[in-house]
Amino acid sequence: MQRQPRIVVVTRETRMEGLLARWATRGQAKFVFQRAKAAAAVQAGNLDAAAESLEDDEDFDDLEDEDRTYHESIRQLTRELDFGLPVQTLGRQYLPTFDPDMCAVVVVVGQDGLVANTAKYVRSVPIVGVNPDPARFDGVLLPYQVAGARDAVGRVLKDSARIKNVTMAEALLHDGQRLLAFNDLFIGAKSHVSARYELTWKGKSESQSSSGILVSTGAGSTGWMSSVFNMARGVLRSFGGSHVKSAPVRLDWSDRSLLWAVREPFASRTSGISLVAGKVSHSDEIVVESRMSAGGVIFSDGIESDFLEFNSGATARIGVARQQARLVMP
Repeated sequence: MQRQPRIVVVTRETRMEGLLARWATRGQAKFVFQRAKAAAAVQAGNLDAAAESLEDDEDFDDLEDEDRTYHESIRQLTRELDFGLPVQTLGRQYLPTFDPDMCAVVVVVGQDGLVANTAKYVRSVPIVGVNPDPARFDGVLLPYQVAGARDAVGRVLKDSARIKNVTMAEALLHDGQRLLAFNDLFIGAKSHVSARYELTWKGKSESQSSSGILVSTGAGSTGWMSSVFNMARGVLRSFGGSHVKSAPVRLDWSDRSLLWAVREPFASRTSGISLVAGKVSHSDEIVVESRMSAGGVIFSDGIESDFLEFNSGATARIGVARQQARLVMP
């Protein structure tokens, strides 16, 4: 019997759900929440604010309002997506086991980070990003509100949607393990110690000790990577490098290239600093061999739980992924 295509709605845990998962009831969650705020005020030396925190319900009420708004958006959305196809709701935590076969369209109910995380697991399935709460979320990757999502999904099902292809980065380990990134990959140590590795780029190899390597896509070039370039330019200007250009280094989201930079490279008798940054085209790659006995990681999009172990003996090839995210645009 042939399976029917389905619509998948990807959701996330709200902050209130996170509190309830830990403290079971709203009353207990509120008690702990208010006392945590009071303790922070005491530590800052503001005893009046600490006392007010124990009586102030506003912040906790905001968490409850956010939770209600989000779940009402999901309920409304699933009602709107009545196209005669099965509609499956999938929590973010289940994305690594998600099978995109027979999935016609994925609807992501924001924030932006959820779109980035989802894109790594759905292969070529079109993604409709929905902003469930425009008053709270800017939604760069969420061009639709709940009321407009049905039209977007309908266009996908009719094969008439406008699709924006977004380049992703890929880390491929020597043993076949693979990790994709919508925004960026980090290669280094999971704690605040120096990462040690050998970096090979355009035929030149160098042993390095640094705070890790950051590799950015076009989508991520205005995020973490931009802060690395901002720091480098700021330091140079502060010490006489006034000729340094202030224009940010950016790529278009569809650019089949990546940017990379070594964070805080350290020069010593055993570690060099000649390979510190560059641009990876679709035909290039960076090769990194770990020299960390323990604690080496590669993680993507700032999610430290989404990682590959990268310890001594492991080699990673970093480059442009064949897979692209396919975002449905208005």
